[in-house]
Amino acid sequence: MWVARYLLQRLCEKYKVDVNYHCKPLGATDWNGSGMHSNFSTKYMREVGGKEYFEKLMGAFDKYKNEHIAVYGPDNHMRLTGLHETQSIDKFNYGLSNRGARSACPTTS
Repeated sequence: MWVARYLLQRLCEKYKVDVNYHCKPLGATDWNGSGMHSNFSTKYMREVGGKEYFEKLMGAFDKYKNEHIAVYGPDNHMRLTGLHETQSIDKFNYGLSNRGARSACPTTS
């Protein structure tokens, strides 16, 4: 994604056009599509992890959810509506196979 954005930005500069990374470019808020999300894991999560570790990690994310949203860019309230498999912008939850969660907790063995 970062490489694609970089290439798009360079092409836009060359042809003197602007790119807009708006999360809902058509302005509609009642249509499916979360506007991109990413999952992550670390070696520690995969090899050590455990339920207690994940609970603590997700608690830390929850504590700072508003600070995280503040740096994700403008208009995320249009993307995070609580509809169409997205979480509401003012809530934080997580879980296994929870497509509406703001964070997904990987399975542990």
